[in-house]
Amino acid sequence: MALSKKINASIQTLLPHHLLSRLMRLFTESTFEPWKNFAIKLIIKHYQVNMNEAINSDPTSYSHFNAFFTRTLKPGTRPICRESHAIISPADGAISQIGTIDNDQIIQAKGKNFSAKTLLGGDPATAEIFKNGQFVTIYLSPKDYHRLHMPATGTLKEMIHIPGRLFSVNTATTEAVPDLFARNERVVTIYETESGPMALILVGAIFVSSIETVWHGVVTPPSSKTIRRWHYPDNPPILKFADEMGRFNMGSTIIVLFGQDQMNWLTELKAGENIQLGQQLGVAYER
Repeated sequence: MALSKKINASIQTLLPHHLLSRLMRLFTESTFEPWKNFAIKLIIKHYQVNMNEAINSDPTSYSHFNAFFTRTLKPGTRPICRESHAIISPADGAISQIGTIDNDQIIQAKGKNFSAKTLLGGDPATAEIFKNGQFVTIYLSPKDYHRLHMPATGTLKEMIHIPGRLFSVNTATTEAVPDLFARNERVVTIYETESGPMALILVGAIFVSSIETVWHGVVTPPSSKTIRRWHYPDNPPILKFADEMGRFNMGSTIIVLFGQDQMNWLTELKAGENIQLGQQLGVAYER
């Protein structure tokens, strides 16, 4: 590992992650026009954000930076694959890793794995249903659309908020910090689909000011010191294929899990590849 990556990881370990994220939220939700207009235009210029895709294309009209960051897109901007049994990307981003869960182990980066059981909150029964299943990790950069959508139709069974650190989730950090995704604060959502169980894990990161879902609203902040769980035994939310399910206020990572013998990823997909919401990632098996 390059010395610079080790130094970066060491510095991040010492940082007050949650304090910095709380301060970032104050900035990103500020309605002070000179500040929010400057920040929005800076991001647009630096990351070459295509505002023609947004329903509201005027950068100065957003009430604050987070409103811009979670902007909605014009209908049809992201074509949705409608092939039979298609599994689609839940977000714009880049594939960090994709493949098969090896018993309980998920690839984080070359030479680094982490535990699915720990990622999902430590419950053995929850981890068991994804043993030897499939996973994809998608990194959202600041230029990407930051609303998250359903890869398949699913009935919500459980939501879990797991407190933790807020390391950066960029490539340099994932290559340097062990068990990063299983150490960062995250929101786990578990569904039953036509082909079996599916989990969407919304992973927090430094400067991610909040994570929210469409049925609950803001899940974090505030954070907590213990794991929180919500179950939906009566009239559970049913989220349709490609429906919005949540959003990040600032960028981060979403991890998708499926159970064993439930689906396969398209063979041409590779780590590092840029993808868009609605693009086909895999095919679900018929049950």
